[in-house]
Amino acid sequence: MILQPFTIDINTFCGDMGMWADGRKLRAGVDFSMREYSPGVHGEFPVYHVDTMSFDADRLLEDLARPENANCLVCCEFWFTYSHREVFSRLQKAGECANAGLLYTWTAPIKFYKAYGEKVVDKPIIWVTPEAIEGVQRVKVNVENKFLEDHGLFNVIAKVEGEKHDSCYVFTAHYDHLGNLGRRVYYPGANDNASGTATIVTLAAHYARNKPEYDMYFVAFSGEDANLRGSTYFAEHPVVPLSQIGYLFNIDMIGDDNPALYCEVSDAGMGRYPDFEAVNAEKGLFTELNRGDLAANSDHYPFAVRGVPCIFLENQEGSAFPHYHTPADNMKTVRFESYEPVFKLVTGFIGK
Repeated sequence: MILQPFTIDINTFCGDMGMWADGRKLRAGVDFSMREYSPGVHGEFPVYHVDTMSFDADRLLEDLARPENANCLVCCEFWFTYSHREVFSRLQKAGECANAGLLYTWTAPIKFYKAYGEKVVDKPIIWVTPEAIEGVQRVKVNVENKFLEDHGLFNVIAKVEGEKHDSCYVFTAHYDHLGNLGRRVYYPGANDNASGTATIVTLAAHYARNKPEYDMYFVAFSGEDANLRGSTYFAEHPVVPLSQIGYLFNIDMIGDDNPALYCEVSDAGMGRYPDFEAVNAEKGLFTELNRGDLAANSDHYPFAVRGVPCIFLENQEGSAFPHYHTPADNMKTVRFESYEPVFKLVTGFIGK
């Protein structure tokens, strides 16, 4: 086993984390969380609620220029801000408008992300549930951030030698998660992605007991939740030439109970995708394999865009799925039904 070190810049929230709505204390990680690139924020602010039913960008900017709205937090439903991101991105920048920051409403369970935490914008942005902020006139916020430069992380790489060394299989999962939101709120990441990490450990144990035909590499990535930084570093600094990878299996969030399995396949991997379907049908593992469009949503992507045959396996929309990226992704909510069929699907594919 070897460690592959790399560094990232990342924004963190491990200090003060408090918010009050019209004097009512909100719960970090339940009623609110922070946008990953938000600065810290301290003070009391009026709330300006955006009228999305008769929205007019010019009128919004005019309203925010009024003295009574100075230093306010602008509150709006997240997907509405996304569809009008040109105007709302201006509200994140110093000198553009007099607002102090933004409140993005998101239906419960409230999420926390790290994907774009390699920067800090000018003004604070807070995720909040609609129930927590509805009708609220003033909020008090006390949130501390710390931006880490060149923060050291590492990928963990293990190898089981096969009979042949001119080609290999690679099994990947990310072992990082979100860490803390303030001092008291912790994100366990049981499904995302202790489930995938545990799976590749058991696959390594299986092939250590049953010598494979080809070399097998098992890679636990860090930095996945920070925009695939660990897998990107590995793809740029591979310990085995990418051209020698016969197939790569990325296992992420399989701790769920949906009888169907979601997957994404690289263009180079599509030639053997029928083998997955055949193994699944022969062994009666999942009701179906739902293949989605290739996306930069997990650690297979840096390899897919570099021409590596690969597949991403994830169990979506089961009873555990709503808890991902929340403090409730823990041993009480994670499920184990999909582990054995995923194990059999991967080993059955290799057996072909």
